[in-house]
Amino acid sequence: MGTGIRVRLAGALAVIALTATACTGGSPATGKGADGAKGGALPRGETLYTTGTQWGPPANYNPLRDWDHATGTKGLVYETLFHFDPNAGKLTPWLAESGGWKDAKTYELKLRPGITWADGKPLTAKDVAYSYGLGKIEASSFHSLWSWLSGAEAVDDTTVRFTFTTAHYQEWDFTLYGRPIVPEHVWSGRSEEEILNGVNDKPVGSGAYTLKSKSQDRVVWQRRDDWWGTKALGMTPAPRYIVDVSNPSNEVVIGQLGQGQLDLSNNFLPGASSLVKAKKVVSYYDQPPYMLSANTAWLVPNTTRKPLDDAAFRKALAASVDIDKIVKGVYGDLVKKADPTGLLPQWDQYIDKGVVASDGFSYDTGGAKKILADAGYRDTDGDGLVENKDGSKISLKLAVPTGWTDWMEAAKVIAAGAKSAGISVTTEFPDQNALNEQRAKGDFDLVINNDRQLSNTPWTYYEYMFQLPVQKQQNTVNFGRYENEEAWQLVQQLGAVPTDDAAGMKAVTSKLQKIQLDEMPIIPLWYNGLWSQSTTGTWTNWPSDKAGAPAYAPALWRNWLEMGGFEMLTQLKPAK
Repeated sequence: MGTGIRVRLAGALAVIALTATACTGGSPATGKGADGAKGGALPRGETLYTTGTQWGPPANYNPLRDWDHATGTKGLVYETLFHFDPNAGKLTPWLAESGGWKDAKTYELKLRPGITWADGKPLTAKDVAYSYGLGKIEASSFHSLWSWLSGAEAVDDTTVRFTFTTAHYQEWDFTLYGRPIVPEHVWSGRSEEEILNGVNDKPVGSGAYTLKSKSQDRVVWQRRDDWWGTKALGMTPAPRYIVDVSNPSNEVVIGQLGQGQLDLSNNFLPGASSLVKAKKVVSYYDQPPYMLSANTAWLVPNTTRKPLDDAAFRKALAASVDIDKIVKGVYGDLVKKADPTGLLPQWDQYIDKGVVASDGFSYDTGGAKKILADAGYRDTDGDGLVENKDGSKISLKLAVPTGWTDWMEAAKVIAAGAKSAGISVTTEFPDQNALNEQRAKGDFDLVINNDRQLSNTPWTYYEYMFQLPVQKQQNTVNFGRYENEEAWQLVQQLGAVPTDDAAGMKAVTSKLQKIQLDEMPIIPLWYNGLWSQSTTGTWTNWPSDKAGAPAYAPALWRNWLEMGGFEMLTQLKPAK
């Protein structure tokens, strides 16, 4: 454990003592009632207090805005046709009872009978067809789907038929558990602007929870006793109420865990291993690496700005990053260094080791300087930092959200490494929502991002990296606005490979990796953990690797509710 961690942990442990009276939420550790929503007392034994999903006031409850809606909007309120089981590597029917390919370009699914929306109206095939049809709106985040999907038709009340100009099998599977279904009778009267950007603060979904209340620092979800899944799936989420608390910093979260004010933290917590060893919290593993791997953290350069529009400069920047120092000094080995391709360990079979050996990058300050010199970057004023080729100053800013202490520390390591190589990088820590806006508009130099999670296919990884065309707003993918038509064509080719054709997938991913490592549109850093620290004072039976324990993903992060997070809720047991 590095010195930096010890210092930050000492500060964090001090917070435990100091925040006893500072935290909102009453006395959930021992009290019969708790202020779960600033004005509404909730029974502690029926309430799950969680955090780590939001770092500011909830922006909206619009499931189509899957990059900034209040976490739980999709998964607790709005549902998808399938879920994905990462352990089994297969889709699990959810709203859909079944689904399959009728021929090479026709997919047909059957909805479960008897599903109703929260307002009591039936969920039918027309709702599914309508929901997919919203992708036809040009500004929709899934508009590209309709470049190969040609029709979504309700054959009868429970049968939906999708037809394709080209079948993108892997992308389609991802869509089946990623696209929320919304009620046509509620949404059809809205304008396109309202559909895409409306707050939707009275959401009507089919899921197990409804929105009970909201405030600047929390969202309260209330379980529906008439949820269709209780009978059809044989599942009932244990908490009657879920209070999702947004927090200003990881240190405050440690304090709240220490006071029993939180049941589940999906934050990165400095010194989490010490908390596990001291049995103050439980995690998926009780020894290193403590957490499951969830995603890859990248350094994302804005490729529309000089000198980040130069592949040689980006490669020099990549070589300047001491990732090992981040892994050990910032995380204390809670994470692993990423492969140069960044593909998660679960996708290791798709990494072309030969391409990595010939084109991969590693920490090499001298090598970074040589790349800069060979590309024509010179230190013309003798300050130890290179200038642009036209002699103008280079002054790059690396932005990460304030309060994300691990990323803030990692950003400092990156900036220091860049300076050693002769590149001027300074750090800044804006509010997360403000940074999201800047990132979407391309108003940044460098950011760290990990928005693309583990999925059913590495196609999602490359779609994040290479998707075209670049829009005025880049809300979910290709934040660096990198344009490479050949790469985007390969991504679409990968999406069309049948899901059981591993050799076909490898042939395409090898070509993509060659382009990636030559161009460095993003710089893979480390594998982020599926951060999960739980207390057992109110809820037990948390997921872990122990025999007989639930093996679901212990996370309520956006998009993880469809990958085991919701199922986790159904396995919790009251402590008393």
